[in-house]
Amino acid sequence: MQKIILITGASSGIGAECARASVAAGHKVALAARSKDKLSNIVEKLGSENAFALECDVTDPDAQQTMFSQAVDHYSAIDVVFANAGLGATATGTEHGEIDNFREMILVNNFAVTLTCKFGIPHLRKSKGHLVLTGSQAGHVALSGSVYSATKWFIRGYAKNLTNELSEHGVRVTSIDPGMVETPFFDNPQPQALRPEDIAQAFLYAVDAPSHARIGEIEINPMIGAHRA
Repeated sequence: MQKIILITGASSGIGAECARASVAAGHKVALAARSKDKLSNIVEKLGSENAFALECDVTDPDAQQTMFSQAVDHYSAIDVVFANAGLGATATGTEHGEIDNFREMILVNNFAVTLTCKFGIPHLRKSKGHLVLTGSQAGHVALSGSVYSATKWFIRGYAKNLTNELSEHGVRVTSIDPGMVETPFFDNPQPQALRPEDIAQAFLYAVDAPSHARIGEIEINPMIGAHRA
C-alpha cells in the first residue's frame, strides 16, 4: 500500500537514504531540511512525481506548521511522519563541552522533535498513521557526561510516552535506535559503522508492517569484527 511519508533532516545521511528507499518501495515522500539546494537535488533524482521539497528550520514552530500545511496541500494527507533531524556533539562530555552546542543539540534533538510530533499528530490521527523517531544506542547506555546521549534517552522515553497517548487513536509509534552510522556526523570514514541503507531497511520494516502490528523499538548495531561488502 502506497504511503505519504514526511521526513525531517532529509537532505543527507539517514533521512536522504530513507527517502530513496521509500520511493523505491512505492511510497511518496515530503522532504524537509534547511538546505533547499540539497533537497532539490534529491527530488530531481527521485522524480517530482515521487518527492516534494520543504525548506524548514525544525526549531522554528511557525516553520514546522508551514511545513505540514505545504505537505498536506501537495499530497492531501500524511501517513508517516519521520522525526529524523538531529545534531551531534562537538566535544566529549559535559565539562569540556561547548555551551552553544548543548543549546543547539537540545533544540534540534528534543524541542524540534516535540514540535514535529505535535503538529504531525492531527494528520496521523486522520490517516491512522505512523510516527517514527530517530533515537540512538546512546539512549540505551550511560555515556560519561554526554549531553548528546541524554538527548537520545529523551527520544527513547518520549517514544514510549507517545505510544501511550496515541495507541487508542490507531497511531503507531516506533523509535529506531542505531549504533554508529557512517553519516555526515563524522569527519572521517567509519569503516566499522552501519550504513544509512541499513537504517533505511529498518525504517521500511517498521513502516510496512501490517496495520495490526506495532513495532515499538528497533535496535540496530554494527557487528563487531565484521567487514562490510
